[in-house]
Amino acid sequence: MNKQVKILSLLIAIVMIASCQNPTGKKQTDFSDPPVVAKKATELTEHGDTRIDNYYWLNQRENPEVIDYLNAENDYTQMVMASTETFQNDLFEEIVGRIKQDDESVPYLDNGYYYYSRFIAGGEYPVHCRKQGSLDGKEEILLNVNILAKGYTYYAIGGMSVSPDNTLLAFSVDTVSRRKYTAYVKNLVTGEIYSDAIEETTGGVAWANDNKTFFYTRKNPVTLRSESIFRHHLGEAGDMDWNIFYESDETFSVRVGRSKSGDYLFISSTSTLSSEFSYLDANDPDGSFSVFHSRESNLEYSIDHYKDHFYILTNLDAENFQLMKTPVTETAKENWVSVIPHRADVLLNSMVLFSDYLVLSEMSNGLPMIRIISHKNGSDSYLPFEEEAYSARTSVNRDFDTDILRFSYSSLTTPNSTYDYNLDTGEKTLLKRDEVVGGYSPGDYQTERKWASAEDGTKIPISIVYKKGFEKDGTHPAMLYAYGSYGSSMSPSFRSDRLSMLDRGFVYAIAHIRGGQEMGRYWYEDGKLLKKINTFTDFNDCAQFLITEKYTSTEKLFAKGGSAGGLLMGAILNMRPDLYKGVIANVPFVDVVTTMLDESIPLTTSEYDEWGNPNNKEYYDYMLSYSPYDQVYSTDYPAILVTTGLHDSQVQYFEPAKWVAKLRELKTDNNLLLLHINMEAGHGGASGRFKRYKDVALEYAFIFDLLEIKE
Repeated sequence: MNKQVKILSLLIAIVMIASCQNPTGKKQTDFSDPPVVAKKATELTEHGDTRIDNYYWLNQRENPEVIDYLNAENDYTQMVMASTETFQNDLFEEIVGRIKQDDESVPYLDNGYYYYSRFIAGGEYPVHCRKQGSLDGKEEILLNVNILAKGYTYYAIGGMSVSPDNTLLAFSVDTVSRRKYTAYVKNLVTGEIYSDAIEETTGGVAWANDNKTFFYTRKNPVTLRSESIFRHHLGEAGDMDWNIFYESDETFSVRVGRSKSGDYLFISSTSTLSSEFSYLDANDPDGSFSVFHSRESNLEYSIDHYKDHFYILTNLDAENFQLMKTPVTETAKENWVSVIPHRADVLLNSMVLFSDYLVLSEMSNGLPMIRIISHKNGSDSYLPFEEEAYSARTSVNRDFDTDILRFSYSSLTTPNSTYDYNLDTGEKTLLKRDEVVGGYSPGDYQTERKWASAEDGTKIPISIVYKKGFEKDGTHPAMLYAYGSYGSSMSPSFRSDRLSMLDRGFVYAIAHIRGGQEMGRYWYEDGKLLKKINTFTDFNDCAQFLITEKYTSTEKLFAKGGSAGGLLMGAILNMRPDLYKGVIANVPFVDVVTTMLDESIPLTTSEYDEWGNPNNKEYYDYMLSYSPYDQVYSTDYPAILVTTGLHDSQVQYFEPAKWVAKLRELKTDNNLLLLHINMEAGHGGASGRFKRYKDVALEYAFIFDLLEIKE
């Protein structure tokens, strides 16, 4: 790494970092002094440019002084929000009160068994079950996570995989929230959990067809990059496992899986812009994997198998991807033949293969589409969806020889709904719609899809929902959400906790900004690397649209985003702090340049193609121009609530901690700035079904209190 880090001094000054005593000398009303943090100047030098980072030392995870500071921040947040404590508890009860306690998923058929999960009243975790042959059969409990999680403050199942003969279950567990999983094997006949536990895996395993061999992925212990594939034979100690694949390129990560047919095992090695697959006959687990097609720069592909062909989803000569196939004996790209050609206006996301049908998941004009093509007669149709903004996706479809497609549908007003669709007759059967306890009528709410104009003339779709009776007079509060990175499309779907805002007069909106793929692959390309700032300006333009069209006003507009969406929050705050009443930044990636220069931090090297490699001065300068932490300046900021987790493996806790410290040092207003750290969790927050809503209740209380909305 080119970066040089030199400590100039251990302690320069002790500064007040909160709004009770800011650089302007203004006094924060009512609140006691927030935590005090030391400024310890660190010189960061790159490309001849020297930055002084006064809070770099907060990355010392094991330093008691750091832990004391984080705890003090939590104490301060609790003190400031103490007047809303009863309201928070009421909001929590209101939110979880809408969730059906004794719920159950729709069973799906796989290899002769129906698999499902259910919740028991009062249980935080699922009970994973199956029945053989029929839904009327005897229930087998695979894992009762409520029992397994006893004694742990955090407990998450990372993956579950049943052996081909249905007798063994491989599953993995994370008890820290660092996404480092320990893999176990349970005998489903005897109930015994074998002693050969395997630590520091990514969570999933892939069984060979001998029912005694499986493959798994291990992480680098420092960077947490998925870098090695191991082969494990039951009964052998984990340290005896054979490392069959190591990915030496630090910009790539690996994983292992099975084809839908069960005939092949796949190793995938992928970066942001390139991929490489290897395959092995699942009946020959001790054999050697063969490369499907060697990696090439800017060539992405994924594969599945059916009969005598591999099917390939690829961007080969296809910006929006196309579907191709090749004989299993001829896998080089020279033999690939187009099945579904490239279309400039349709993004091809995924495929599901059946004996008589091909089902495609596409994105067109910012909306998801499910396309059905018959191998028998060539018929080609789309499932019809009627709402202006919605989410639809194929679900679990394990069988080839079936005429039933399982898919799910949701919208901002329609709870998640699971359907079976008869591919032969076109009959659609609703199997389950998530229940909202206490009564809920979708007809009481209105969904809209609007288009905002970006500063360069680009039209940005916005999905909007509000309760009927709403008048566009600029008096209503609004929450605007977005993500805008990694090509992740934010399809609008239902969340019952959101009703606590809508029923109090809020508008909720999702800005489908560049950096996602809602409008096709170019939408992603226009929101990354040296075009990343489009993501931020798009969001502000969507915010301005809501104000101009009188959905809300600057005095009542809130913004929210998490992770890379937290980066978005930091950037829009620096660019247009005047637009927002308040901002919620969850696990925000805000220290872009310093993090991307540190190759020891998880995800850094694998994301050069997303953000740029700052060892290149062009990318360094561009990233520095928008990096929220580096661009904090002396101005008035709106009220801000920042959340993070001590064990976060994706955005390290010290990024938001540093950002809050610097904001407190420089901001010139008296508005609230709060940092809430979950000391027992990581990127995804608390484990369990209900505990996470404690944080949601805190966020809502923060917003409602600013608007003087009382219980």
